[in-house]
Formats: sequence, structure tokens, C-alpha cells
Amino acid sequence: MTVRLNESGYEQARRLIENGRYVLDERDAWSEHQPSARQENEFIAQHGMGEYRRWHLGVDDEQPADRKGRYKFPYGDFAAVHRCGVLSAEVRAGQYKYDDVESAAASLQGMLDALRLTRRG
Repeated sequence: MTVRLNESGYEQARRLIENGRYVLDERDAWSEHQPSARQENEFIAQHGMGEYRRWHLGVDDEQPADRKGRYKFPYGDFAAVHRCGVLSAEVRAGQYKYDDVESAAASLQGMLDALRLTRRG
């Protein structure tokens, strides 16, 4: 499997965070916050595969462009970036040695951590 950074997904995540569309949830919340297969299918039906792609940090070039399986490392719920999703993506990308995806997720995590500190301070 050849997974590389999805630049459009990364840039969208950065913009969403900068525009206040993020959730500073806990690390283990992703299993509850991650969109279900039904929600993914509904989103694709309404917005198309191009928009679906932008909610993922990785792209598997070996998968067809019209398949959900092409897009890896989701980070949000189609409305906002979730801290738990970014953390999950960072950990999993590191496990599989997808360094560019891991680095992008770490950058997003840094942005979210800075916001958490600002809110606490």
C-alpha cells in the first residue's frame, strides 16, 4: 500500500482550525466521534467524493479514486476537526511509517494544543 499525504485534506484541516471549527475532545473519544459508514455514505451522496477526500490526511494511490478505501486517516466529523481524530491519525500513521502523514497530523495537533493552552490560561 502506498499512502501519501493528502495536501487538500491537510490544508482544509488547517483552515478549519484557524476558523474555529474544531473540537478539543479527549484522546479516546474518536471511536464515538468518528463518522459511521452510513454518515460517510450520506456525506458522499450529498457532497461527492472530492469533498469526502478533503476530510482525510492520507491517500492510497493503489485504490480507485471513486472508492472510500482510497482515503485514509480521517480527522473530523464533516463539520469540524476533532482533536481525537488528529491524535488517532498521528499514531496510526506513525505505526505504518507514513512519515508525511504523521508529520502533518503532528502539526495539526500542535495547533490544537496551543488552543487548549490558550483556553486554560
